[in-house]
Amino acid sequence: MARYKGILGDRLHARTLPAQQAEAMIGVTALNRMLETGRPVSVRKA
Repeated sequence: MARYKGILGDRLHARTLPAQQAEAMIGVTALNRMLETGRPVSVRKA
């Protein structure tokens, strides 16, 4: 939650609930994509 608020802000700008839900979903998707680029790709070796 702290990472979300730090990068995307601590409040939603949309007024209606469906728009707030869409805004939050877009933010979470963007945050997950940013975090995915920093994760190492693990390959199992036998």
